[in-house]
Amino acid sequence: MTPRAKRAALVGGVLLALAAATALVLNAFQSNLVFFFTPAQVASGEAPTQRAFRLGGLVREGSVQRDGVQVRFVVTDTQRDVPVTYQGPLPDLFKEGKGVVAQGTLGADGVFAAREVLAKHDENYMPPEAAEALKRAQANQPQSAPTLLEAKR
Repeated sequence: MTPRAKRAALVGGVLLALAAATALVLNAFQSNLVFFFTPAQVASGEAPTQRAFRLGGLVREGSVQRDGVQVRFVVTDTQRDVPVTYQGPLPDLFKEGKGVVAQGTLGADGVFAAREVLAKHDENYMPPEAAEALKRAQANQPQSAPTLLEAKR
């Protein structure tokens, strides 16, 4: 093998290894990517049905129902509502009327099954995505806010 052919083979091998490493990193990034959606976006069908995503908004007043460690509540953006189920301990700052972000999947019945629930940590904080979504929703607010289940009927 000539020196030129050896150099070409070495460069080709390095490029092949670099391409494989890039593909592995991008695949890992894609499978761990979690998007944020508001209840209005979920109701309009923008949220994925087969993948986990984050649902953010406010916990609707009077919607929290506890049955042992099973908790049901409704997340709203003042435009639409999405019912949520969660099993486990809730954050200490989880309250009705306060901001919440839940990560999980949307069931075929329109109920969001949360694996993780995050609550804001003080009076001035809300995730930027949730704050922006609430501002947009309030600008387009209808007379009443039907739930996702009512919207599907």
